[in-house]
Amino acid sequence: MERDVQGLRIAELMADTGVAFGTSGVRGRVIDLTDRVCYAYTAAFLQHLEGCGETRPGGEVAVGGDLRPSTPRILAAVARAVRDRGYAVLHCGFLPSPALALHGIRRGIPAIMVTGSHIPDDRNGIKYNKPSGEILKEDEAGIRAQAVRVPAGLFDAGGTLGAGAVDALGPAVPDALEGYAHRYLAAFAPGFLAGARVGLYEHSAVGRGVVGRILEGLGARVTRLGFSEAFVPVDTEALRSEDVELARHWAAEGSFDALVSTDGDSDRPLVADETGHWLRGDVAGILCARFLGADVVVVPVSCNTAAERCGAFREVRRTRIGSPYVIEAMERARAEGPGRVVGYEANGGFLIATPLEAGAGTLEALPTRDAVVVLLAVLGAARERGVPVSRLVAELPARFTWSARLQDFPTDTSRECLATLTTGSLAEQKARLQEAFGGHLGVPEAVDTTDGVRVTFASGEIVHLRPSGNAPEFRCYTEADSEERAAEVNRVCLEVMEGWRAKG
Repeated sequence: MERDVQGLRIAELMADTGVAFGTSGVRGRVIDLTDRVCYAYTAAFLQHLEGCGETRPGGEVAVGGDLRPSTPRILAAVARAVRDRGYAVLHCGFLPSPALALHGIRRGIPAIMVTGSHIPDDRNGIKYNKPSGEILKEDEAGIRAQAVRVPAGLFDAGGTLGAGAVDALGPAVPDALEGYAHRYLAAFAPGFLAGARVGLYEHSAVGRGVVGRILEGLGARVTRLGFSEAFVPVDTEALRSEDVELARHWAAEGSFDALVSTDGDSDRPLVADETGHWLRGDVAGILCARFLGADVVVVPVSCNTAAERCGAFREVRRTRIGSPYVIEAMERARAEGPGRVVGYEANGGFLIATPLEAGAGTLEALPTRDAVVVLLAVLGAARERGVPVSRLVAELPARFTWSARLQDFPTDTSRECLATLTTGSLAEQKARLQEAFGGHLGVPEAVDTTDGVRVTFASGEIVHLRPSGNAPEFRCYTEADSEERAAEVNRVCLEVMEGWRAKG
């Protein structure tokens, strides 16, 4: 139950409601994300920034959201907290997360995005950006430590803003969305994608309009597909079977050079080749980084090892999973010396730490997940080489990844499972892993506990298990020398993990 006190401690609020920080900001069930909870988190975020000297009352805070049914209500609670803290609300409307973050960076103001990204619409979240970009892990700790004053009469017993307490946001200003589109239309030549035939899977992605506009502005012929008024939880790391079938159907029915899409808040890309085969996000990331001429590439530990094997980059650095870790490592690489520094994640989100020349202009740094740059780079690489997208993939080292998850798997249970596997000496860990997986995968050779547990077997096959950072899910990533084998290993692992859940 929420505590109706003025000195509300955020750490206690997290424990009471189950709404906590993950690797992409605050996430929780919509019924738990009451107006009062959203108000308190937002007040704590601003109070933290003020304590760090990064902002002060009297300035602006940009706000925006995705297309979930609960987003407008949460956005209103966020805006009320911003105003009560002494800031002006810059309402940017419904737009991609990277568009809002970019606008905040350009104006030097905080930006708050209401989004649950790819998760089902019975959940939502809030992503907080400092004037310099995403909040990092040290900021999360700082926000958790805050105690904020929440007016006792502002909310009813259920934590909902009273009728007279909801301020109208007013019309959205178009600057953030326009600036995002201009970022790409100015950096790439007008005919960059001339003649390219692209199928745009729109579903309920908040960026469906601007993505199509950018593609067409660069010369592509765009066919819009799969528009949905209802929210569709497209997860770029764990695609639904219907999304796989839709892509195959559209590719067979049309003459497309590629199919493209994004997740709900349009910071994670999806690219399918001319046959309707969706590329894994970390494969698209390699193609994008190579096209942009990156020197140093930062990736989470779960990403495909073809990044190292392809030989395209001076250095590949690996981190824990989550954009804050990638950003921190990119900043270290940037500070160490000259070079083009980028990062990407297994979900396909691409981050840029240093300005990059793109042909007609410069892509400024955008150290947050972005989808559009990947779509353009993959299509541009195929056009530049005069080959289909499938050929670009085929030329990479033959390493294939697969990922899936068990939903409604309590986080504490998944952590206990991993703790059982990783306690004791390395020899003891290998013995337990051999017992769990050896009958299917052979002998474990190396164990990496950077984030969860990542096991390399004597065959070269890799299994990586970790709890999700923002939902009650147990994720499994696998890598092998063929896509079929990577999928089979993943299936076997999920069966083992399901057995752990059954034992409880």
